[in-house]
Amino acid sequence: MTISFDDFLAVDIRVGTIIGVDDFPEARKPAWKLQIDFGGDVGVKKSSAQITKHYDRDALMGKQVVAVVNFPPRQIGPFMSEVLTLGVPDADGAVVLLAPDLSVPDGGRMH
Repeated sequence: MTISFDDFLAVDIRVGTIIGVDDFPEARKPAWKLQIDFGGDVGVKKSSAQITKHYDRDALMGKQVVAVVNFPPRQIGPFMSEVLTLGVPDADGAVVLLAPDLSVPDGGRMH
């Protein structure tokens, strides 16, 4: 499927810093409840992320991640996920987070 450049621009992908990590025992697959600070216009948003294989709570705190911030919120069990935190599968299918390799200002939009 081919999309136009305008379709791509409609997806708002930004960088934010994880400021909170909570257990999510109600999730069907192991996951964390994240609070991510995207700064200025976007603010702090919540996300559910199935990233427990590679990331513990301490490794996530303060980590910058990349997320789609303009999808509608999605109910995941009792939790409302407001952004889609992006990652790619490793060889075993476990999620590896997408993140800038250098520190950048929170809220920076991917282009």
